[in-house]
Amino acid sequence: MDFIWIFFAFACGLACRLASLPPLIGFLSAGFILNYMGMEPAAGLETLANLGITLMLFTIGLKLNVKQLFKPEVWGGTAGPTVLWVSLFSIFSLLYATLGLSYFAGLDLKTAALLGFALSFSSTVCIVKILEESGEMKTRHGKLAIGILVMQDILAVVFLVLATGKIPSIYALALLALPLVKPLLDRLIHAAGHGELLPLTGFFLALGGYELFTLVGVKGDLGALIFGLLLSSHVKASELSKALMGFKDLFLIGFFLSIGFTALPTLEMLAMAAFICLLIPCKFLFFFFLMTRLNLRGRTSFLSSLSLSNYSEFGLIVAALAVANGWLGDHWLVILAIAVSISFVLSSIVYRHAHRIYTSKKFWINKLETDTRLAEDHYDQPGNAKVLVVGMGRVGKGSYLALRHTMGDDVWGIDAESERIETLQKRNYQVICADAEDIDFWESIELSHIRLVMLALPSTDDIINVYEQLEAAGFEGEIAAIARYSDDRKKLERSGIGHVFNFYAEAGAGFAEESKRLISV
Repeated sequence: MDFIWIFFAFACGLACRLASLPPLIGFLSAGFILNYMGMEPAAGLETLANLGITLMLFTIGLKLNVKQLFKPEVWGGTAGPTVLWVSLFSIFSLLYATLGLSYFAGLDLKTAALLGFALSFSSTVCIVKILEESGEMKTRHGKLAIGILVMQDILAVVFLVLATGKIPSIYALALLALPLVKPLLDRLIHAAGHGELLPLTGFFLALGGYELFTLVGVKGDLGALIFGLLLSSHVKASELSKALMGFKDLFLIGFFLSIGFTALPTLEMLAMAAFICLLIPCKFLFFFFLMTRLNLRGRTSFLSSLSLSNYSEFGLIVAALAVANGWLGDHWLVILAIAVSISFVLSSIVYRHAHRIYTSKKFWINKLETDTRLAEDHYDQPGNAKVLVVGMGRVGKGSYLALRHTMGDDVWGIDAESERIETLQKRNYQVICADAEDIDFWESIELSHIRLVMLALPSTDDIINVYEQLEAAGFEGEIAAIARYSDDRKKLERSGIGHVFNFYAEAGAGFAEESKRLISV
């Protein structure tokens, strides 16, 4: 039976991959197909799904700066859209009821508002997968979306406490002392070294945080997130996150499969779910409107809102609770499961084209910006740079240092991760914080002085997108890129990038030396 799940997950995931669709769409499909075939989920599937979500929240915490949560655009971008969405969904539910849509007919204002609240949340699992695959977790819009998801998770804890009547234990107050044990956790990470003990330490801390919070009557997932936050400033936080990434992605397959086992829908239920999904554009508009009113740039507002425009697995938890309490019929659990699945598919497909959509519609999007711009949204200028290294990770930094050795101040680095840029600036690197996939950035700088742009990014899709933005901005210099694998190299060359170097054979200083020859330095 276990092999059957693996076979269907693999076959459906591969089919979507070959069709240029995200594999998670295939995993969702596999769950529904197996359910339709009459297969029963094994007891271990739910455990696998929960483990994947726990590890995901732990790794989110590792990458999160707690200061981000206190920014007006984060808590304002959480509270405002929630209120507007619940109000709108309640109105539309009552309207659907008057039109005679069967499952809506039995709803009153209270239950309609409850459903609206359940669907006001955005999917942490789906959004994190999308942002990770596109390499945008550390970008301005990526961090904003993650901050809003964390605030939603905190709101979910409050709701569950009020709805279930289960007040946390008095011992939960002891959780406030967790920062005091941070030095001990730091020492644990140091002692784990760099081998197989490091991911095991990650499992121990993620599950330990989950169990500790559960023990005192608080949502366990929040515990995994908090433990990750405590370790986010550790020098090995990034290494620990990468060590857990493969495990997390594998276990999350169990989550996507489990959604398909929720229940089998009827055609009428599919129609109801489709009606609910017709409201997703309204969710996008609420996020976008309020973010621009909070003085965020049009691009940041657009990309964040687009990623958040889906329904959350938390909606299924709320629906299950409402069914158990007799507030809703059990058919609503099936309808919401379908709506959540459809929203995952739509988000995964649409966001792949988000940057191209913005580039083509940016005039109209930016007309909705306010005149005030936040400090983080001002563009830094790379001086009179002749060479720009995009991506200051291991390879990009090696290339930058090799070029600086011979070209001096003519070399600048760019990275979208503000924390990394701050660290490098303290070490006297000539670097600026900017999202290279942002057409507005390239249009704001003087490109005529730049002779070479080196794209040292881990994602092939990101490299292609940056190349397209440079072309759109009228860049006439040379562009060089790296590829991890031979098929990635062919993909980059087919996209029009003429100078692609192998990540392993020509990384770092070798990449820089070869690139210098392009401009005959």
